[in-house]
Amino acid sequence: MSYEWLLSFIQQFGYAALFFALWLGIVGMPIPDEVIVMTGGAVTAGGALHTLPAFIATYLGVVSGLSVGYVLGRWFGTAALDRLRRKKKFDRYIDFSEKLMQKYGSFALCIGYFFPVIRHVMPYAVGSNKMTFKRYALFSYTTGLLWTALFFTLGRLVGEQVQQVGYHVYELGLKALWVPLTLAAVFAIWHFTRKSKGRGKLWP
Repeated sequence: MSYEWLLSFIQQFGYAALFFALWLGIVGMPIPDEVIVMTGGAVTAGGALHTLPAFIATYLGVVSGLSVGYVLGRWFGTAALDRLRRKKKFDRYIDFSEKLMQKYGSFALCIGYFFPVIRHVMPYAVGSNKMTFKRYALFSYTTGLLWTALFFTLGRLVGEQVQQVGYHVYELGLKALWVPLTLAAVFAIWHFTRKSKGRGKLWP
């Protein structure tokens, strides 16, 4: 599926296309969420759709799609994550999500929104850890509103450049994912080296 397909889908089905394009993210939609949400903003700036209903359809598509992950994680527990792990590319994202949960608790949902892939993995993780739906909705839906507003507005601003800007933002998000992992690895190596030196002093 190409970006041209997305535009054609929106032209044909309007607001419903924005909703389902984002909801289908749970099955691996090849077009990043950032690009779809920004496109929603861009088409309203061009007058193809009205701003408010387009934003509502986009927001509902984002939160409902992610909520499916939460429900699957809640119902099937760790089996849902194990199924994701069978796809080797998800291993590092699941590990990252679990580290975020251990360090930040419920706020990991808020942080996860701003990392591609993690955004979809995190609901599975918190669901399998039996977070209540009320708590999930509080953190996920409020952050989702802010996240959607940010990229929807950005799409309105960049207009016809939305495809290039959207994919660039997505790539930056993937690269940013490695920053905390790299820092953690450096710290672990430094800590291990320091302890090794300490043991060397005790045992000359």
